[in-house]
Amino acid sequence: MQTDTTQNNREKKSSPWRWVVLISAILIFAGIVIFSFSMIFFAKVISTAEKRTYTETSGNGSEKIAIVDLDFTIMSPEGFVKQMKKYREDKSIKAIIIHVNTPGGGVAASQEMYEEVKKTRDSGKPVVVSVESINASGGYYISCGANLIVANPGSLVGSIGVIMQYYTFKELADKIGMKENTIISGENKDTGNPFRDATEKDKEYLNDIVMDSYDQFLDVVSKERKIDKEELRKIATGRVFTGRQAKENGLIDSLGTFSDAVRITARLANIDGEPVLVKEKNRNNFFELFIESIIGIKDFNKNTLEDMLRKPLLQYKFEN
Repeated sequence: MQTDTTQNNREKKSSPWRWVVLISAILIFAGIVIFSFSMIFFAKVISTAEKRTYTETSGNGSEKIAIVDLDFTIMSPEGFVKQMKKYREDKSIKAIIIHVNTPGGGVAASQEMYEEVKKTRDSGKPVVVSVESINASGGYYISCGANLIVANPGSLVGSIGVIMQYYTFKELADKIGMKENTIISGENKDTGNPFRDATEKDKEYLNDIVMDSYDQFLDVVSKERKIDKEELRKIATGRVFTGRQAKENGLIDSLGTFSDAVRITARLANIDGEPVLVKEKNRNNFFELFIESIIGIKDFNKNTLEDMLRKPLLQYKFEN
């Protein structure tokens, strides 16, 4: 009898903590749900809001070089591709500089952007990449389509590799008593389901996708940079290099600043004197600025949100 009383007392003492854990778990899960729906709401507002663009120029010459910024996490190719196509078809633009400062991003988006750069280069209009602080993974993939890559000695370049990530909420769902029912037509159909742990078959399946995407990356770099594929594997481990190291490994063509890149580009385009630099700028609305300041992704829109929530997401991206 004494033992039962003692056990009951212990259960009574521990029960408040159980409630604390349970309530905390519920609040965390509710926060995730509320945040997701809030982002969807803001994305809908943004997708219907007007985004105005204007062109700024600098320099006193008579010939024009266009500047295209690649200074965001790559989620959608739309804005970049649109600019490249516009400047490629504009006969008053003699060359294009891609000013890069990106950790990379989505695989398919990076590939589409690379193809647009390559198409512009092959059209006869010079394309030069100028690396600011970082040109990693998907950004480097895109850069391989240019005529030349210029980077500061202290820039970070490379991160040739692929990453795939997704989150699981199984333990949290179990704690709050949340059940998820899924009906599938095949064993791989719900791979990446956040409400269950990954099986060994899941991991093998996703690893095959990652390694095939990695092989595609190697093919592009090997071809464009004229580096033997097997030699490239030795440095294509996902690591980044300083600009100086990248130059030694054949990943870039020249060390220099943005101003150096302008001079090099002018020379390639046979421009005498100082060129006029043309650059497209966006006037973002309040909601875009608000979300960009929170998540650090420029050109945020509804499609960006869908890409973020679509897991697992295959990326050429540097994670630090």
